[in-house]
Formats: sequence, C-alpha cells, structure tokens
Amino acid sequence: MSNPIQPNIKLTNTPDYRENYANSVQVRVNVWDFFLVFGTLQQQSETQVEVNNFQGIYLSPQQAKALSAILQQNVAGYEGTFGEIKLDPRMMAPGPVH
Repeated sequence: MSNPIQPNIKLTNTPDYRENYANSVQVRVNVWDFFLVFGTLQQQSETQVEVNNFQGIYLSPQQAKALSAILQQNVAGYEGTFGEIKLDPRMMAPGPVH
C-alpha cells in the first residue's frame, strides 16, 4: 500500500486577518459544530471578573478533534522543554454546554 501524495499547501491571509491575545476561551457544543469564543479576562476585584469577548469561531467536529490533537502535541512539547504548565483549579470548573 503506497502513501498518498501530499499536496503543496499555500497559506495566505485575507485582508481582514487579525491576530489577538486571548486568555479566555469558552466552548459551546451542539450536534453539528463546536463554537469557540475568545476573549480577554480581567480580574476587577477579588470577587469580580470581567470577560470581554472579541471573536467567535465555528469548527466542525472533525476540525475540533484535529485541533485538540495538535494542541495536545504542542503542549506536550512545551512542557518537555519548559516544565509542567500549572492550571488554577478555580478556572477548571465545568461550565454549561449549549
């Protein structure tokens, strides 16, 4: 069995392409797609957190799984180089699924 030939891939940015920093990602899931909402989280006080969402991205379930795999691979490589990434347990509380 031979391996299929990999196509050459050309990456281009559209005129409205932007890069932003996000320290908040919310995930909503339904039977057809995953919806990722990116934003910036700011701690206003000890009891008040403000999240300003700036971008929502829909992914097919297949693309979400591919993204999960590539993120796991890259996080493992990062931790292999720089050490374990510690998560704040307060931020790991499960949220609603839509």
